Amino acid sequence: MNFTRWSARLPGTQRRAAARTEQTIPATPRTDGAVPAARAERRSDGVRMPHADGSGSGIDELPAREVLDRIPALVALVHGADHRLAHVNDAYVAAFGPRPVGEPARVALPELAELGLLPLLDQVLRSAKPRTVKSRKAPGGRSYTFTCTPVTLPLGGAAAGPEAGGGVLVFAADVTDHAEAAERLRASERAQRETAVTLQKSLLPQELEQPDDLRIAATYQPGGTEAAVGGDWYDVITLGGGRTALVIGDVMGRGVRAAAVMGQLRTAVRAYARLDLPPHEVLQLLDGLASEIDASQIATCVYAVHDPNEGSLVYSSAGHLPILVRDENGTIHRAEEPTGPPLGTGGWLHTSGSVPLGPGSTAVLYTDGLVERRSEDIDEGVASLERALAGATGTPQVVCDRLIRALGVTADHDDDVAVLVLQHPARTGPDADLFRNAALELLGGVEAAPRARAFATGVLASWRFSPELHDLGVLAAGELVANSLQHGTPPMRLRLRRTDRRLIIEVTDGDDHLPRRRRAEPADEAGRGIAIVATIASNWGTRRTPGGGKAVWCEFALPR
Repeated sequence: MNFTRWSARLPGTQRRAAARTEQTIPATPRTDGAVPAARAERRSDGVRMPHADGSGSGIDELPAREVLDRIPALVALVHGADHRLAHVNDAYVAAFGPRPVGEPARVALPELAELGLLPLLDQVLRSAKPRTVKSRKAPGGRSYTFTCTPVTLPLGGAAAGPEAGGGVLVFAADVTDHAEAAERLRASERAQRETAVTLQKSLLPQELEQPDDLRIAATYQPGGTEAAVGGDWYDVITLGGGRTALVIGDVMGRGVRAAAVMGQLRTAVRAYARLDLPPHEVLQLLDGLASEIDASQIATCVYAVHDPNEGSLVYSSAGHLPILVRDENGTIHRAEEPTGPPLGTGGWLHTSGSVPLGPGSTAVLYTDGLVERRSEDIDEGVASLERALAGATGTPQVVCDRLIRALGVTADHDDDVAVLVLQHPARTGPDADLFRNAALELLGGVEAAPRARAFATGVLASWRFSPELHDLGVLAAGELVANSLQHGTPPMRLRLRRTDRRLIIEVTDGDDHLPRRRRAEPADEAGRGIAIVATIASNWGTRRTPGGGKAVWCEFALPR
């Protein structure tokens, strides 16, 4: 038969086989038009080629032991309930040395016992199903993938042992090169992960600021070893005047890049916070910066400000999960609105909202790793967090730990988790004497200044400050009131606040022009009030108030 005309229609391997067959089988003249029968041929190596009907197969005459010995992989044949050794091939002997035939596997094949494969032989023998164990390092340092296959003895016409019956063929392929390459890859991944974790933790606050009026704790837990480090972050920023900013955010993505973007955003938030802007204005600035850092990188963030005088948490959210607040009665409030799109999307005007945070309240800010699960909707995770918060009591750090345990976050969790817990404690007894407030509405004209000084004198005397601190406080209050009377507009208010660590004096008015410190010339009759306050006080600052107007404040540190 001429295969040449059909070779173009056959796959490459079939064409080559057909060509060899055409060369091997000589043409036989036809006598009656029928295709002549193929004859059995012998190759030069003595192996007999099969007839067309399959008879005379050379493989039938080849001993099974000879086949196993020619295999480069390690082969051992065991039989019986105690897996007595029937045969090991040359490759096995070269790897582990000679093995006594007829002995149980635990004696004849100690390397299998060290690798824990003897129970696997029992399982294969009972189930009559093959089993594979990947990449086990054997004695000697080589790695093998072991496949155990059930067989029926005797095999290939050669008796493998004294009794016929079930046996197991152990086939071990050397995968040392693959195992070493995989280990090098894992080591590289571990090094990259350690770098990212180190960078992430170094960019987070090493020690949280502790405001006078709040108790705060935070927890950051990177994802498990199989998960790349993300861009979760949190921060606590004291703004002065008794106010505190709290931030939590999450940069989308994984690895060093996400951690680096997170560090830039956190630094920017701290810088914008020093401007003492409303939360939505801070996020507006941060949104533009996120687009400049990396247009393809987006992040979610919540920026909140706590003012003890207002008893509330004013916040703005850029695509982040809602803040949860448990009030003094144990009721959970979810601060859902308003929420804008994530940072970096642009084209959105963020707005601020507020949620009550009075004495005895606890608030929780968190990232999606705490509540998001592949098997359930994220709203179910937030609901689970609400239930956990309702029963979580104790210090902020204890609440952090209990929330993480209640939500099932373990060391091998598949995502980063950041949790920030703040408490506004309800103070009673001696502690209550350390936290005092007093306020005076400034009405009238020029007589408002002496009335303010008289009010400050009486309040500071009742709080039993030292004479020096008392005089400095009265002087600062008088200068701030005089500045407001000259440059501000009604309504005006003087507020004095004492904490366990500082005295805070604040004056508010209806004009939104912020005063600044300047150098007064010797002949100037004005311009020295703010300079005097900045000189005698520990700290001072200004800010615009939400309803319009401004506040000017200063602080005096109390002696320990």
